[in-house]
Amino acid sequence: MGPKAGCDTLLSQTGHELQKGILGITGTQLNLSTTPSDSDAAIIVGIEDAYFNEYGNLNENEYMEMDGFFLSMSPEKVIIVGQNERGALYGAFEYLSQLAQNNVTYGSKVYNPQVPIRWTNEWDNMDGSIEHEFAGPSIFFRDGYVIDNTTRIAEYARLLASVGVNGVIINNVNANATLLSDRNVKGLGRVADAMRPYGVQIGISLNFASPNQSLGTFDPLDPKVDAWWANITEQIYSNVPDFAGYLVKANSEGQPGPLTYNRTLADGANMFARALEPHGGVVMFRAFVYDNHINESNWRDDRANAQVQFFQDLDGKFNENVVVQIKFGPIDFQVREPASPLFGSLRYTSTAFEVQISPEYLGQNCHLMYLAPQWKEILEFDMRSDNRSSKVKDIITGKRFKRPLGGYAGVSNVGSDTNWLGSHLAMSNLYAFGRLAWDASVDSETILQDWIRLTFGFDEHVMDTVTDMSMKSWPAYENYSGNLGIQTLTDILYTHFGPNPASQDNNGWGQWTRADAFSIGMDRTVKNGTGNAGLYPPEVAKIYDNIDQTPDNLLLWFHHVPYTQKLKSGKTVIQHFYDAHYEGAATAQEFVKQWEFLRGKIDDERFDHVLYRQIYQAGHSLVWRDAINEFYHNLSGIPDETKRVGNHPYRIEAESMTLNGYKPVALKPFETASGYKAIVTITNNTMGIASTKVAFASGTYDIAVNYFDFIGGKARYRLELGNRTVGSWIGDTEDKLGHTPSIYLDGHSATRITFQGVEVEQGEEVRIMGQADGMEPAPIDYLSFLPPGIVD
Repeated sequence: MGPKAGCDTLLSQTGHELQKGILGITGTQLNLSTTPSDSDAAIIVGIEDAYFNEYGNLNENEYMEMDGFFLSMSPEKVIIVGQNERGALYGAFEYLSQLAQNNVTYGSKVYNPQVPIRWTNEWDNMDGSIEHEFAGPSIFFRDGYVIDNTTRIAEYARLLASVGVNGVIINNVNANATLLSDRNVKGLGRVADAMRPYGVQIGISLNFASPNQSLGTFDPLDPKVDAWWANITEQIYSNVPDFAGYLVKANSEGQPGPLTYNRTLADGANMFARALEPHGGVVMFRAFVYDNHINESNWRDDRANAQVQFFQDLDGKFNENVVVQIKFGPIDFQVREPASPLFGSLRYTSTAFEVQISPEYLGQNCHLMYLAPQWKEILEFDMRSDNRSSKVKDIITGKRFKRPLGGYAGVSNVGSDTNWLGSHLAMSNLYAFGRLAWDASVDSETILQDWIRLTFGFDEHVMDTVTDMSMKSWPAYENYSGNLGIQTLTDILYTHFGPNPASQDNNGWGQWTRADAFSIGMDRTVKNGTGNAGLYPPEVAKIYDNIDQTPDNLLLWFHHVPYTQKLKSGKTVIQHFYDAHYEGAATAQEFVKQWEFLRGKIDDERFDHVLYRQIYQAGHSLVWRDAINEFYHNLSGIPDETKRVGNHPYRIEAESMTLNGYKPVALKPFETASGYKAIVTITNNTMGIASTKVAFASGTYDIAVNYFDFIGGKARYRLELGNRTVGSWIGDTEDKLGHTPSIYLDGHSATRITFQGVEVEQGEEVRIMGQADGMEPAPIDYLSFLPPGIVD
């Protein structure tokens, strides 16, 4: 796992990073020297053995582990000593971080990572696309081959090293066997050469059936297959001597695997382990194994049980260089999940903690989402194995079950955009991943504020505002997407972005809510349900199996209840849904105001970029709010106690206006349009006009237009009031936002534009004109005339 090649280059890079960093922070130009210094004013950097030979002991009792470093700072001298070359680089970045934050603490300390494996996973495809791509195309591949220009790859390695990440799986877990061609294996050498100066090792995802084309089989117990993988692995190491290892997704979501031949998952993992073992490589074997054709009519079927069902009996049967990579929850990166019970089930197997840095189900970096609090909640969760403290973070490190390996895997999906992740604020998540992978005990707000200082400087208003917005972002998104453990109520069959609660049920994917006219939630109790609660150690199982002890925020994860079930707050389930969705959307509106107060305190490029997204989120949160509330109001027939749901006194439904060149259409899913309908132009190359008289009292209003902006065209719009133009715009959010696009009128394409402070006369005509373009028929949902202080 340690660096094996390019060590001199790595240490040299450390010197250059110190030189560059100190020049940028203090304006001081340092001279680099490779000879020992006796000066009282110097920065000394090196590795442990070399330092001992020249200067003697460090006078520090704590042992330096692999990648660890010793940092000593005084007004005159800084000493940075790494356990290895990579550790020295990490020590340099830690010193620069403290210096840049004006937070240098004099004294000495040993910094050790808590796990040896701190890797990102990139879901890049060979054609240059990225599965769940939110920030532009791949930096690793283009047109079926490894990219030639590795400049961007080297920059990414530098970024990762600055937060202690030491490995990258560069291709999609749904892997393509063509990555193993001679040309691409040589290309892996170029990628490794670009990342090696920063101590970042590369690995690849494998398609389990890769030998099939030449051997006619991929049976992991067939000696021919074993030899085939040994040969491929030897070729890779001849090009990449410090190759990190393989990531394997097998027998999941249509991917091939050992179960095809009635072999165990351990048989499959160990085949790769044998090929890698002579070279020191590691197999990261994903626990994300499940049948996506399970039977919803069977009350005891449950995708959340799959990880334990597949892996529990294999504990202790994996080779020592196999690490089982476990998603933090039992399903799939949802807005709220309990910790995976598998963490408490594998006592003799090394494990890794998998998260998504790039939030597939949580707004796709178009909604603000600081994820560290969610990760911390799972990491701090106590599984209580054998009635002893068994926090997930201690299981991962090997501390609890005494395992030799352990680690973190973060699906980052960086792209070619200059901000890497599609949003400037999203970088807080990659930073937090690196920090937590190094030391999971650090508080998520502390991590965030360190990132804010390094990113935006020392302005207290900026610090307070970005902290407040970020720390509220997960609760806000949970409130307006999916509550009480029901999961993210997004469209699981399409883009995973906008609302579509009906998509969860009536299919084999197993993300069921079991919602009907009277009740909702998964019964995961032992006696009556799927038994999932019983997969946890007894102390935890007792809590989750008992509806009175289950926390409200996981009620619907573990229990099927009537909508009128009372929560610990005293509210019913359905009223909590209504209230939470309004509260979450209201918070999203506040984010816009908070960010606008930072104008002039942040450079225009980043300020405008974030402001655009916050305005978008504010509008899209209303789409979420109304869609989810309307769906469950329609399904249950239970009214909102405060009479908000379905009651929009400031709206003018587009289908109710006088239409010329427009026609009304019903939407599917129905709840993603106000009044369940929208209007579209009669043809895709004409203009439509919708008009009506303003019935509201004369005064000053914000006028909002909800419309649909999908891929395949850029419709043009103009809003007129009386004889004047209020504003015009183009439906081009697909060029400005990175979320997975839609080709339909739905909750993914629904969006909003607002014109503020418009003087309105009662009785004057309001007109909206839409010019269709390409596939986009200038669709409109409704207009809102909002008095000051009214959200809608």
